[in-house]
Order: sequence, then C-alpha cells, then structure tokens
Amino acid sequence: MSTLMTFSRPAILLIAALIGLVGPSQCSAKETWRAGVATVMITPDEPMWMSGYASRDHAAEGTLHDLWAKALVLEDPSGQRAALVTLDLVGIDRDTSQHICEQLRSQYGLERRQVALSTSHTHTGPVVAGNLAPMYFLDDEQAQRVKKYTAELGDHVVKVVGEAVENLETVTLRQGLGEASFAVNRRNNREADVPQLRERGELKGPVDHELPVLTVTDSQNRLKAVVFGYACHATTLSFYQWSGDWPGFAQLEVQRRHPGAVAMFWAGCGADQNPLPRRTVELATEYGRQIADGVDAVLAKAMQKISGSLVTRYREIDLAFGELPTREQIETDTQSDNRYIASRARLLLARWNENGGSASAYPYPVQVWRIGNEVTFVILGGEVVVDYSIRLKQELDQTQTWVAGYANDVMAYIPSRRVLDEGGYEGATAMIYYGLPTAWSSQVEEQIVSTVHDLLKASPPE
Repeated sequence: MSTLMTFSRPAILLIAALIGLVGPSQCSAKETWRAGVATVMITPDEPMWMSGYASRDHAAEGTLHDLWAKALVLEDPSGQRAALVTLDLVGIDRDTSQHICEQLRSQYGLERRQVALSTSHTHTGPVVAGNLAPMYFLDDEQAQRVKKYTAELGDHVVKVVGEAVENLETVTLRQGLGEASFAVNRRNNREADVPQLRERGELKGPVDHELPVLTVTDSQNRLKAVVFGYACHATTLSFYQWSGDWPGFAQLEVQRRHPGAVAMFWAGCGADQNPLPRRTVELATEYGRQIADGVDAVLAKAMQKISGSLVTRYREIDLAFGELPTREQIETDTQSDNRYIASRARLLLARWNENGGSASAYPYPVQVWRIGNEVTFVILGGEVVVDYSIRLKQELDQTQTWVAGYANDVMAYIPSRRVLDEGGYEGATAMIYYGLPTAWSSQVEEQIVSTVHDLLKASPPE
C-alpha cells in the first residue's frame, strides 16, 4: 500500500530552493583541488666544491643568498596526487633521484610517476653525488663532503615533500603565460656581440621566451604558491659564493612582492640558451627582476582556472648512443694530455670491468603530467636544447604545453637532430664531462618525442 504525499505551492518552492542550494555545493566539492607547499634550506654548511664550471680550483667561499628545496603537492578532486620538487642545484644523478623517489614511495605512497625532481641548473651550487663526475678532481676531504651533502639532500627532499603533504588544503589553481626576453641562443650569437645584435634586432637562432605561470590560492584567496618556468641557462655568475643565480633572484623577488607566497622555478629547455650579457651580480638581479615582472604581468590578467583531473605518467627509455669506443680506445684515452678525457676514460674503464663492456644506451626518464584540462607538463631529463620545447608545443597544441628539462636525472646534454648533426659542445663534446662514452645516436630526438606522444595516449597509470 502506498501513500500519496501532497505539498502546498510554498512548500514546493522551498524544496526547490533547497535543492538549488545543495546542488552547486555538492558539485563544487567534487571539483575541489587541494595543494600543500613547503620549503627547506639546502645551502651547504661547510666549504664544498661548486658545480658547473671546470675552471674552478677551490671550494666555495661564502653565500650570496641561500639555496632551497621546495615542494608543491597537488591533489585533484578524486584524490590523485603529484609532487613537484624544485632544487637550487646544477643537477642530480640517477642514483640520487632513485633513492629519493623510493623513500617517497615507501613513506607517502607516491609512485615514481607522481614525483618530479626539477633542478634550476644554477652554476653556483654544490657538487652532488656523481653528477658531472669527470669534471672534478676532489681530494678525500672534499669527496666525503660531497657524499655527506648528497645523503642530507635526500633527507631534506623527503622531509619537505612530507611537510607539503601535511599542509594540503583546499585551493584554486590557475595558469597563465607571460614572457621574458633575456635568453639568447649561444650557439648562434657570439657573447661579445649580443648587446649590439639585440639593439639592432639581429639576434639569431631559435629561442623560447615563454614564461608559464601556475598560481595556488587558498579558500580565502590568499596566494600560497607561484610556480614558473623559463628556458635559459643559470650561468650569469661564476664566482665562489652560493646562490641560485638569476632563478634564485627571481624567486626572491616574486616572494618579496607577494609576502606569504612560495615561489618555485623549473628550468625549461635552455641547454643552448644563455643569459646575455652576464658575469655580474647586478645582471643576475636584473634578470630575476625581469622574470618577476613577467610573472606579475600574468597575475594582473584573468588567469585560466584549472579544472578536471590530474594524470601522471613516467617511462624510462633506452636512449641509444652512437658508435661506441673500443676498450683499446678507452685505455688509450686514460693517457690523454686532456685531463677531462683521461678522467672520463678511467670512469668508463671501471664500468667496463664491472659490467663486461660498455652500455649501448642510457635509461632516460620521460615524464608527462596533465594538470586538469588546461596544462600538459612534459618533464625531461638532461640538459635539453630549445628545439624540443618548440617542437612539442607545436605538436601538443590542444592545451597549454610546458616543457621542462634538467629534471629527475641530469646525465648529459640532450641535443636535437639538428644540434647533433651540427656537433659542437651541446652536440658532442659535453659528453666528456658527463662521463658518457660517446655522442647520442641520430634517433635521439625521435625516441624522446615519440615517447611523449605515447605517454599522452596511454591508459593510466604508467
């Protein structure tokens, strides 16, 4: 037996009004993102060898400004998470990266695809583990300091990600695109000529002057984090004081202008791009200000709100080398008058003895995140030349595309086919300082780009 319930017109209107109130709030809850941010200082507490330049002949002498590890943990409405870590370092090696990611998996349940370790590539930071090993000739004391610092760095990164997880709160994410113009293609423009070429509008070579910006605001509309990227070497400074170079100054300036917000920088595909002119603190400060101006110009406009969900994918591919040296060639190189060639040869010979030969490929990391429906974030290892950014942005034009280099493992320069064919430092000789046996194969660009496309098509998770 059923009972027919009847309502007066006022009651019906009240119920309809209540439904109207409940509906949007439930929808809003389903679309809510959360984020947490945290920072930790990673400036060495004792004199250490600095990374980035082979010409240095003694340890650091002081601090211009501190170095930082910063973490932003994102959580989409379904609970999927991603952790972006930015580091004021020239790079990290594969072993360090793997150790950190394993700790994050065991302690916070973050799978490898959910973690991106991005370095700014400052050339006024410390040596880390085996990164650029043939470049340095360290005594036992300095070698021990590098080992100790690397271990502590891993602890700091795990801790700062954990703090970001603890700080998760309801947020709104927005993205926008700005510009900064100081990056110059160093392969196509002689450094001494740059001021005149710029004045005449005659600078040559491909560049990527885009400045992607992501903002995180809390439920009270307070700015909690500003994340930005730019494709240019952090090589303004070459002295003996710790600093983040122009990316460090940019982060400090953004934070000064926006008290309470954490500024985070990721390096784009700037392997063949330099900040020119350079060599002075005043120029590093000025480039940082230009980045902050570009960020503020984006913040002043109506930025696009991030909607949808978070997708994270990661794959390591066998990035092929070109023709490998024989054991006899390596043994001959150990006697080279060039101490960097000899240093690399000793390293290669030790690996040969351990593994019974020379590896024909390197396990290269390729990572792709989709941040809502609005952003495709391609995250590549090594020192990636600008051609990759330009190509991927052309081929992935359905959303805003960001392309980072210097992430997860900085094992070598990553030339495009064009740069590889041209040769030179980025195409070939830089492999000496990274301890790799030879130049990459001619297929390196296609291997990487096709993997990016595959990851974007793949069914998650990967």
